[in-house]
Amino acid sequence: MVTVNQQRVPRKRTYLMCSPEYFAVEYAINPWMDVTTPVNAELAVKQWDRLRGALVDLGHEVHLLTPEPGLPDMVFAANGAFMVDGTVYGARYKHEQRSAEAALHRAFYEAQGWRFIGPGEINEGEGDFAYLPEAHGGLILAGHGFRTELPAHAEAQEALGRPVVSLHLVDPRFYHLDVALASIDDGNIAYYPGAFSAASQQVLAQLFPDAVLADDADALAFGLNLVSDGANVVLNGAATRLAGRLKAAGYTPIPVELSELKKGGGSVKCCVAELRH
Repeated sequence: MVTVNQQRVPRKRTYLMCSPEYFAVEYAINPWMDVTTPVNAELAVKQWDRLRGALVDLGHEVHLLTPEPGLPDMVFAANGAFMVDGTVYGARYKHEQRSAEAALHRAFYEAQGWRFIGPGEINEGEGDFAYLPEAHGGLILAGHGFRTELPAHAEAQEALGRPVVSLHLVDPRFYHLDVALASIDDGNIAYYPGAFSAASQQVLAQLFPDAVLADDADALAFGLNLVSDGANVVLNGAATRLAGRLKAAGYTPIPVELSELKKGGGSVKCCVAELRH
């Protein structure tokens, strides 16, 4: 257990979210999706709105992407791109059902005037990329194994000018990096070791000796699919032990309920892209 007495200081963030107005489970592209399980669309919007409200209440700025009918997974805005220091590396989705989302994200970023680099390789944005600006001089952690393909890691490194550490995901329930690992401040992470290959576990242990580790139950409750401003950690309310570990490490856990969106295989982080401009 990591015990930290220092005062955590939040940093104001800018986020992008997309309302689940058209959210439904119409196909199954990860182990969490079951087309026979009904989604309460009204409740999904209410839960999402509470999440948005929690981020605004913490003082963060939230941009909104307009949802499109026929794209039920657009609510998972983190998957559309990955942005570092004003440069945007765009997504190219693995599954055809989501491929049209990429152009809508690109249009948003270009309308803001940010530099956008179109991808040649399959990658799913912040679903498989995490940036830690104060870790080892500025480090990108990148997942592969189920969605983002390994060549995209080299492409992202060239696009963004930051070293990329490739991590091999081996459990299909943790199909994206952001359901197995999260940045909890600018220099540290929380993660579930069992989601990664033995070699990737060694790499993470070497790079982040003070990481907060999640157990099986909290990882499967999507506890690691969280958003942190460096002090306040917004996470799935079902991940109670992880919340306790974060609190012991000096963070303030803020639990939210996202039961409907979990039916699509996502939670807090999936809904929130960080705009680092």
